[in-house]
Amino acid sequence: MSNILIIKHGSLGDLIQANGAIKDIKEYYPNRKVFLLTASPYSIFMSECPYLDGVIIDKRLPRWNLFYLQNLKKLLEKYNFTKVFDLQNSSRTKFYRKFILNKCVWSCTETILEKGEKKSDFDKDPVLDRMEIQLKKSNVPTRYIKKIDLSWAIDDLSRFIKQYANNEYILIFPFCSKKHQKKKWPFYKDLVSLIKQEYKNNYPVLVAPGPDEIDESNELNAKTVLNNGEAINIKMLISLISQAKLIIANDTGPAHIASHLNKKGLVLFGSHTSAKKVSIENSNFKSITVKNLKDLDVETVLKEIKSNLN
Repeated sequence: MSNILIIKHGSLGDLIQANGAIKDIKEYYPNRKVFLLTASPYSIFMSECPYLDGVIIDKRLPRWNLFYLQNLKKLLEKYNFTKVFDLQNSSRTKFYRKFILNKCVWSCTETILEKGEKKSDFDKDPVLDRMEIQLKKSNVPTRYIKKIDLSWAIDDLSRFIKQYANNEYILIFPFCSKKHQKKKWPFYKDLVSLIKQEYKNNYPVLVAPGPDEIDESNELNAKTVLNNGEAINIKMLISLISQAKLIIANDTGPAHIASHLNKKGLVLFGSHTSAKKVSIENSNFKSITVKNLKDLDVETVLKEIKSNLN
């Protein structure tokens, strides 16, 4: 029997958003095995996703590395894929469509565009809207694409969390990738101080850094959440977010997790994109948008926090 391949390399927020589409695809093909091609940092996490039958790692080495590409092609051919859902829609996956998986039927942006419609125009729409259109035009019913269920990734961390908070806590995510420094609001340390002044010890402020963010997190006067001295894994991160009283974050993966868990919180946007385009805002999880994040003062953010907590 032939198999189905879904391609979604990352980032974390993108993979979280793709969970609904993955569930829709698996439900449409219940008798066929569905695999995910993704980047190494997300392979362990997504291997536990109940809507997938397996995960294949793509190291995404440069395309001039013909040896790697040939081995990748041989590996993928062993799975007998006949249908590919390209949820990444990047220049790399376009290359794969032409040279690596060229015998498969593809669902991607270019295969579903209307006559005269440009990909650059289509890409301006909200990400979940684009994904929904892609699946519908591939005859896949979209029951879950905007109803993302992360319950499979939540564990009971109550004993672990007691190291940092007795009951309720505020969770902050002040980081972003080095490539996207425009996403980073620079006043989290001041915000933590004001929260402590306002609420005393009622709401401990926690921060859960990635592996390269631990030193920076120690400078914020918040409680740094680690597991045996190391950054927590993605499932622990989701579980930690699921139990938080409030989340304040830059436009990063944890913000998308908080949004799809319908948590109360704030995501801070500069001019790099909009909350609408990345499909992150809902009735509980709100955005503050300014032209330049350096111009967003701490008092404005604190006011929004107080309106959520009071």
